[in-house]
Amino acid sequence: MKIPLDRQSSTPLYLQLRDHVARFIHSGALQPEERLPSIRTLSQSTGVNKLTVIEGYSVLEADGLIHARQGAGYFVNPAAIPAPKLESTFAPEQRVIIPDQRGSSFFELYTTSVQALQHEDIIDFSCGFPHPPEDLQRVSRRAVAQVAQALFNYGLPEGQLTLRKQIAQMLVQQGLGVSPDDLIVTNGSKQGLSLATHYYVQPGDWVIVESPTFHGALAILESLGARVIGIPMAAEGMNLELLEQYLRSHRPKLIYTISTLHNPTGLTTSQAHRQQLLALAHEYECPILEDNAYEGLNFEPVPPPIKAIDQHDWVTYIGTFSKTLMPGLRVGYMVVTGKHYQPILERKLLQDLHVSTVSQAIVSEYLASGHYRRHLSRLRAKNLQGRNAMLQALERYFPEEVEWTVPRGGLFLWVHLPAGLPIQAICREALAQNVLVANGAAFFLDQRGYPALRLTFLHPSEKIEQGIAVLGKLLKSYLAPGTRGQASRLKQEGILGFVAKTEGGTKLVG
Repeated sequence: MKIPLDRQSSTPLYLQLRDHVARFIHSGALQPEERLPSIRTLSQSTGVNKLTVIEGYSVLEADGLIHARQGAGYFVNPAAIPAPKLESTFAPEQRVIIPDQRGSSFFELYTTSVQALQHEDIIDFSCGFPHPPEDLQRVSRRAVAQVAQALFNYGLPEGQLTLRKQIAQMLVQQGLGVSPDDLIVTNGSKQGLSLATHYYVQPGDWVIVESPTFHGALAILESLGARVIGIPMAAEGMNLELLEQYLRSHRPKLIYTISTLHNPTGLTTSQAHRQQLLALAHEYECPILEDNAYEGLNFEPVPPPIKAIDQHDWVTYIGTFSKTLMPGLRVGYMVVTGKHYQPILERKLLQDLHVSTVSQAIVSEYLASGHYRRHLSRLRAKNLQGRNAMLQALERYFPEEVEWTVPRGGLFLWVHLPAGLPIQAICREALAQNVLVANGAAFFLDQRGYPALRLTFLHPSEKIEQGIAVLGKLLKSYLAPGTRGQASRLKQEGILGFVAKTEGGTKLVG
C-alpha cells in the first residue's frame, strides 16, 4: 500500500495518511476485515514517525472506518449494511393511562435478561447489555496501580473531583455547560432516578411520565407510592397538549422524560419540543427529571439536553457510563443546580457514602487516556450496523400490519403490534426457539398499553436475522386467517410469559 505524502502541504501528515487510507477503503482496495499495515511498517514506508501513524489510525477509528484488535493490529470495519427505508410509521393511539392498581414487572424482566447471559444459545432481544471495550482491562489495571493507596479510603459523596471535571468537559461537548460542583457521581443512573424522585415526590403525589417509558422508573415510583399519569408518546415525543391538560388539572410534582433515544421507543425529541416542554414546566412550576442514559450513542447530531436551556433550576439531568463502557462498573451521574444540590447530596450520603473508588478510578482513567471518544465511535458504528440489519429483517419477515420506530441511535427499537395478539404465548413460543423478547406491556403503567415488543439490536447481523425470522413466523401464524379470532380470545396470564416463578425466585422456561 503506497501512500505518497506531501510535506509542503498545509494539511498535517496524519490527516493526509487518513485521507489516503479512507480512499482505499471506500474504493474497495482495502476489503472489510482486511488487516492494515502495522504502525512500524507504515512508518517506515512513508518516512514518518510512529506517532504520526498512530494519530492517523486514531482518526480513521473515530470515523468508524477501522478498528483495533488488541495484540493483532488494525482492521477495516465490516462492510456497512445499507439502511433500509427510514420513514417510521409509528402512530399509536393517544390515550392517557392513570392506573388503579400496581403491578411492576421490572424485577422479572431484569432477572430474566441477566440469566439469559448464561445461555449462549439464546438470542436475547429483551435487554441491551453492551460488551465492554477490549482495552478496558488494561486501562483498569493502570488505573488501580496509579491510585492504589487512595482506593482504601472513603471518598466524597459527590464523587472524585477529577472524574467530575472530566464529566463536565464531556457534557460541554453535548451543549450542556456545567461546573464540576453541579455534579454528583452515582451508582449508575438508577440511583440518580431514585434520589431525584424521593427528593421531589411524596407518597400520594402526582407524577407525569411518558407512555410507554423505562420500566425501572415506573418501579421506583410505584414503590414510593406516587400516583402516576402516563401521557402517550407520538412520533414527535410526549403529547404536549395532553401534558398541559393534566398539568393544569392534577398539578403534578414531577415530569419524568427521556428526551434523547427514548427507552423503549428509541425516539429523540426536537429542539422545539424540548423548549415547549420546559416552558410548560416553568408555567406550572413542575420540575423535570431528564434521563439521558443513552447519551453519546446517537448516529447523527441531536439537540442539546433540556437541562442546557434551563435557566431556573427546573431540570435535574441524569447520565451513565453503563450503556457505553460496562454495566458492572455502576458509574452514573446527576447534574443538579441551585438549591436542590445539597439536599440530594445529603440523601446520597445516607444511602451509600460514595460510589466505589475503584469504579470511579477506572472510568476516570478511560476518559483521561482519550480512548473513550474512539470507543464511542466504534460503538456507534457497530450499533448502526445492528440497527440497519434489524430494520431490513423486520421488512423481510414481519407481517405488513406491524409498525416500528426507526431510532437514530441507542440500543432499542419499538414494535407496535396489531390488537388481539396473545403476546405471552408468542414470547413463550419464541423462547422455546431460543429467542428472548421483552413484552411491551412492561413499559406501560398498569401494563395497560397497546401490544408491542421492545427489541435490542446489540447483536451480530446473522443473529438478528435468525431471531427476527423466528418472531416473524410466529406473528404471521397468529395473524393468518382462522387464527386471528382465536388469538383475540386468549387470556393473557401475566406480563412475562417466559418467566416462571419458583420458590427460589425466577427461572427461564420454554
